[in-house]
Amino acid sequence: MTDYEGFAEVYDTFMQDTPYDEWTGYIERIWAHFGLKPRLVCDLACGTGNMTIRLAERGYDMIGIDLSAAMLSKAREKSPENILYLNQDMREFELYGTVDSIICLCDSINYITDPDELLEVFNLVNNYLDPGGLFIFDINTIHKFRDILADNCYCETTDNSAYTWENYYDEEERINEFYTNFFVEDKESGMYHRYEEYHYEKGYTIEEIAGLIEKSGMEFVGVFEELTLTPPNEDSSRIYFVAKEISKKEKK
Repeated sequence: MTDYEGFAEVYDTFMQDTPYDEWTGYIERIWAHFGLKPRLVCDLACGTGNMTIRLAERGYDMIGIDLSAAMLSKAREKSPENILYLNQDMREFELYGTVDSIICLCDSINYITDPDELLEVFNLVNNYLDPGGLFIFDINTIHKFRDILADNCYCETTDNSAYTWENYYDEEERINEFYTNFFVEDKESGMYHRYEEYHYEKGYTIEEIAGLIEKSGMEFVGVFEELTLTPPNEDSSRIYFVAKEISKKEKK
């Protein structure tokens, strides 16, 4: 997994069109749909805290976890003091206790390219969810990797930064590789720093994800087209899964 050290410098700039506000409302809609009223929520692979902060502003007690210290540094700069951020790998994360819900968005689950390691993530999620708690996460679909991103190249520039993205999808292994270069202006010197990164995401089928959820001890309770409560279809590019904790005894 990448630690996003270079990307942290320009993440918010190049992600500014991401529908975080819509995602926030959608997460609340899912909670309501399944009858959950969470108070304490963990945002797994929270990045620079864009979802964490929005949910905190809506009154939830938030914990943000991310592998990248650089991303968390950016998150802390813009966050209220009542958010707890932990610099941890989601394959080995630890909490001080259980939480009502765990979310993991922006295709972070795709970054776990080994199914055995993904099962470990799900095992940990199950361990740290309260009885009846919900795990909500999204993934990029195989259709998106194969038919949209494919072997294409992308680039974007702003007033003081730029990036190039060369994509390659290995259909046999279902691994999507993207090679990125970020160019970021140093405000003091006016010179540009170059950051080079390789990112890898795996395409999973709904059946594979559902099977891992069940194997972890959680209940697979739904999969939806992004921003809807309807099932995905063959043209879906991002889909949401919902899993429920069912193994613990009711709290006294």
